[in-house]
Amino acid sequence: MKYFADENGFYGEFGGAFIPEMLYPNVKELQDQYQKICSQESFKKDFQQLLKDYVGRPTPLFHSKKLSAKYNAKIYLKREDLNHTGAHKVNNTIGQALLAKRLGKKRILAETGAGQHGVATATVCALLDLECIVYMGEIDIERQAPNVARMKMLGAKVVPATSGSKTLKDATNEALRAWINDPDAYYLIGSVVGPHPYPQMVADFQSIISEEIKWQLNEHEGRENPDYVIACVGGGSNAAGAFYHFLHHEEVQLIAVEAAGLGVDSGRTAATSQKGTIGVLHASKSYLMQDPDGQVIEPYSISAGLDYPGIGPMHAHLFQSGRGTFLNATDEEALKSAYELTQLEGIIPALESAHALAVLNKITFRPNDIVVINLSGRGDKDLETYINNIDY
Repeated sequence: MKYFADENGFYGEFGGAFIPEMLYPNVKELQDQYQKICSQESFKKDFQQLLKDYVGRPTPLFHSKKLSAKYNAKIYLKREDLNHTGAHKVNNTIGQALLAKRLGKKRILAETGAGQHGVATATVCALLDLECIVYMGEIDIERQAPNVARMKMLGAKVVPATSGSKTLKDATNEALRAWINDPDAYYLIGSVVGPHPYPQMVADFQSIISEEIKWQLNEHEGRENPDYVIACVGGGSNAAGAFYHFLHHEEVQLIAVEAAGLGVDSGRTAATSQKGTIGVLHASKSYLMQDPDGQVIEPYSISAGLDYPGIGPMHAHLFQSGRGTFLNATDEEALKSAYELTQLEGIIPALESAHALAVLNKITFRPNDIVVINLSGRGDKDLETYINNIDY
């Protein structure tokens, strides 16, 4: 079975480009030019050089001896939190911003939930002299105030999304509407969602994560493939990057962790694979949380980066085919895992990443199993939430 998108952007039955007529020229230009531009040697050279000299790659693959002892396996952490701007998001924003420059675009539109993608986009726009406009849910603006301040300091305009749940879904809606009204701009999507070619393009730019894991694991263990790769999933960009080079190695178990919020059956959750059905969201066919009339059910998670009512089409295909195992973690479980990693290893993870850590006690490992957890971001932005929940 194939796990990459076909020429029309479909992963099995998921993906595609379900777009309004007014967006067709923008999306068609991207579909026609993406592969051509990204295959140019000059593009590859610029992308790799910025990843090395600006982002600080490769990020370490850290052997967590204390987590290993506690969970009876050999556990490594892929330290994407050590990237410039503090998360994996910058890998993709550099790639897409370079692409936008080559397409002759001067203005970037973006959406953000936790603010990590917004900060990464604003950062790269400052570097490459691009105007930057970031759409962000009103509630996320309140709970991710430090990242909002960083975006503004970097010169970006932050536009609040005040409709719906006032979170990531609504920010994405507003960014798409803005793109329809501003076809000369480039829409820089932060996750493996949206119309073809965005899901595959974002996964391609994030694939540097699993590319590094393979050679780093070979240095540590003398083998390229771990037994498990674990990553959190909202839209799913960090998981797509961490899974990418292992997708066709069936011996590697791919574990995707969604946000259960207050519990999968509580009515306040973002566990799409458990509560979702097949539909179209943000111009792509996937699993999403919707009512019988096709209206989106508002997701909930303590983590601003995970309260998205869908998953990317790659992940929908992994879920449906059984290639990926989808687990979930509640707010409380994620908070406990964040405190555990902080106190055991001196690393404060982003709340998103803490969800991935929270399933370690839900899997029965063998002592020789090699487990890689993608630590997608650092927890500075979540400090207020951590302080407010210190009793955990």
